[in-house]
Amino acid sequence: DDAMTRRMALGAMGVGFAMALRPVQASTIITDGEGIETADVKFPVADGLSPAFVAHPKGKGKHASVLLVSEIFGLHEHIRDLARRLAKAGYAVIAPDYFYRAGDPSKLTDFAEIRKIVGKETLNLQLSDSDSAIAWLGKQSFADISRLGVTGFCWGGSVTWMMATHSPPVRAGVAWYGGLRRPASATDNRPYPLDAASAIKAPVLGLYGALDKGIPVADVEAMRAALASMGNKNCELVVYPDADHGFNADYRPSYNEKDAKDAWAKMLAWFKAHGVV
Repeated sequence: DDAMTRRMALGAMGVGFAMALRPVQASTIITDGEGIETADVKFPVADGLSPAFVAHPKGKGKHASVLLVSEIFGLHEHIRDLARRLAKAGYAVIAPDYFYRAGDPSKLTDFAEIRKIVGKETLNLQLSDSDSAIAWLGKQSFADISRLGVTGFCWGGSVTWMMATHSPPVRAGVAWYGGLRRPASATDNRPYPLDAASAIKAPVLGLYGALDKGIPVADVEAMRAALASMGNKNCELVVYPDADHGFNADYRPSYNEKDAKDAWAKMLAWFKAHGVV
């Protein structure tokens, strides 16, 4: 039956999910490969070759493109599944492994060790690696980067905000529960989204949960006020009253199916409204 098939699939794929958040929840979505093509690739970056996962619709023709930026757990099975979902929605997607230089955070359970790996991907590297991924995607026969969107989750949500300050090709961004304020533990002097509000060029949709203790609603309201003070009417912030951090992460206990589905629909509508279609 469907439940047994799901359990078997989860058992087979479970090794691909972040170790720090095992066991994988029964709510985990498994997207099949029907109608799409997927591949593990490597693309050139400033200091070598970065791994990435690519997904796009089958057949000829160029598709609007999406840069998919991972959580702190890196390029694990959940991110790959999100890439497959976006490909099924008609997009050519590249999901880089941003942390490959320092290690694989998905295989660790100690958050202190995970943060050490993630911390080595500086803002300059985040932006440079993203630019390189976009450039590589633009050379593929299936992708049109003149219709480019960026979306990211958690760590990747913060990267999404920063990409909106940086890359002229980005038409729109969707930031899922991405940090806005400089963490108290930060030792660098790089800007964070709240610091960079005046530099945001692309329209960004920010999706947040009111129950998120790491990104309190006060931070979201501060970002809303900062954008308004700059006369920025191109960005929108949505706060789901019953959602926690990671509410789209269907493999985690924080998953909120209702809000995740609503936010996913809002993301696709946002892309469409801003020419990423």
